[in-house]
Amino acid sequence: MGAQTRSAKAGEAARSVASNPYVRRLIEDAELRENIRVAFEAAKGAYARMSNGKGPAKALMDDKKVQRNLRVAAESLRDASKQLRGRRTRRRFGLGKALFVGILGAALVLILSEDARKMVLDKPEPAAGAPSAQLL
Repeated sequence: MGAQTRSAKAGEAARSVASNPYVRRLIEDAELRENIRVAFEAAKGAYARMSNGKGPAKALMDDKKVQRNLRVAAESLRDASKQLRGRRTRRRFGLGKALFVGILGAALVLILSEDARKMVLDKPEPAAGAPSAQLL
């Protein structure tokens, strides 16, 4: 009798886990699993470096690798929590990047194209019948 109640409880637990939307998303989403794995590995590396005998306070303040590992872990956990809540993390191509690419492209055109350079740098000559803009 005890075995039936245990197996019934186990079956019910398995059904409730399978119907949980968070567990479903974890099973189906490879990017979510990757974020959780990266966060775990970064936190494990930070813990290993902090427990090297110097003391955790000194490791937190002075060790750049610990700080980097903790930053990576925090970013990965943030991305994973956003994905669990249903918000996909997309890398956006922001306005600043677009402006930078545009300026860089214009500079390259001016550097590499002699015709474009002449067009921009040469002053247009006034028309023959146009009044002069110079003051006497």
